[in-house]
Amino acid sequence: MSAAAQAQAVRSAEISAVELIDSHLERIAEVNPQVNAVTQLLAERAREAAARTDRRRAAGEPLGPLAGVPFTVKETTPVEGVPTTFGSERFRAFVAPADAPPVARLRAAGAIPIGHSNMPTLVLAGMHTRSELFGDTVNPWDSARTPGGTSGGDAVAVATGMAGLGLGNDSGGSIRVPAQFCGVAGLKPTTGRFPSDQRVLGPDDPGPASQMLVTDGPLARTVGDLRLAYEVLAGTDPRDPRAVPVPAYGDPLPAPVKVAMVADPGGQGVHPAVRRAVETAADALRDAGYEVCEVEDVPRMDEALEAYGRITVTEFAPSWPVVRTLLGKGGDRYIAMAMERTPPADGAEFMKLMGTWMGIRRSWAAFLHAYPLLLGPSFTEPPVEPGLESRDRAGRDRVASGMRLCTVTSFVGVPAVAVPTGLADGLPCGVQIVGRAFREDLCLGAAQAIEDRLGVLTPVDPRG
Repeated sequence: MSAAAQAQAVRSAEISAVELIDSHLERIAEVNPQVNAVTQLLAERAREAAARTDRRRAAGEPLGPLAGVPFTVKETTPVEGVPTTFGSERFRAFVAPADAPPVARLRAAGAIPIGHSNMPTLVLAGMHTRSELFGDTVNPWDSARTPGGTSGGDAVAVATGMAGLGLGNDSGGSIRVPAQFCGVAGLKPTTGRFPSDQRVLGPDDPGPASQMLVTDGPLARTVGDLRLAYEVLAGTDPRDPRAVPVPAYGDPLPAPVKVAMVADPGGQGVHPAVRRAVETAADALRDAGYEVCEVEDVPRMDEALEAYGRITVTEFAPSWPVVRTLLGKGGDRYIAMAMERTPPADGAEFMKLMGTWMGIRRSWAAFLHAYPLLLGPSFTEPPVEPGLESRDRAGRDRVASGMRLCTVTSFVGVPAVAVPTGLADGLPCGVQIVGRAFREDLCLGAAQAIEDRLGVLTPVDPRG
């Protein structure tokens, strides 16, 4: 059942919330030993929350749009009373005093946290979901391929039916890449659309890159479930002055809506299976009445990638000597290779980079004014082997290239929805739909048109 169908069944008393939670706990017991996606199981807390939901229904109280739906929460994101470990031994006992804003919003809509989910250690050990504290998460389609990351635990939990929704985050592909690799849908919102709070490890706010690039977002098996989560998560919160009161739905655009198609952004190469996925999605959109226009490229790709790397390294460099000691054996290789290639900027260079950042955002605003939507890959290859990005320089460069459209669109701060398009050689394929700032509704509408024509791939039982 979709998350929407689960919630409707609970509201209509077709099933109880306790029964819904128990069915997911049974699925976790069956599947999680094979894939290692759920890290801290919150079984009793989830049952207690479900029982409260059932009591409210019996008393005639209205239930929320996600009533009883179990969701996983990435190990970066606080759940009250549960350790927020970041997958690191150092934070094993770092108990959260309160829910993070997106967790609180999902709870208020009736959803129930059922467990934390795995991620690369401190979000820094690489793209593959492997943490010092919990080990490797396995792609349910093929154990020899990575599920992606850094929200790979949520993608696998949703793909295998262990949770109705997953709550991940994305600063350069961390929702969209695992969505493509695991055959599910994922939403990276506009910067400022969902309230969040990055002050997890202390009272101070992080620097501008962390403030602007990291966005929380949902993963789901259907685009309709993404839409439901989007409506719940959007809005303002006094804990986050970045969150702006923009309506969740904008004015309809005149038909046909133009979609720019770029199968090989930046011209660095694209795998034939991924190119076919983009072309298949384009055909689906044409059938739905969109005007798909193949364009030469997206704006300022190379410049954006360089600026992204320089800004993030500059912000991160002062803490690196301490942080690298928290990553476990070999966990520092991914970031160390980046810092060897990209030196931190001095003050004057950093100020210039901030201007470059604004200029690139302006160029993209103009591009998306001409083409309200952009169709392209989330990753330009099928799922790769686990740990490729940390193996050597060639592997790291290959992975960085593969996720380049994700990196640039995170840098620009615009929304994107990842949606599956089918299978190639037994592995999921997918695309992302990028839109104008605060027009997640347009992205979701296009992704729904693709899903309506190409179908849903999951839930899936783990395969060898």
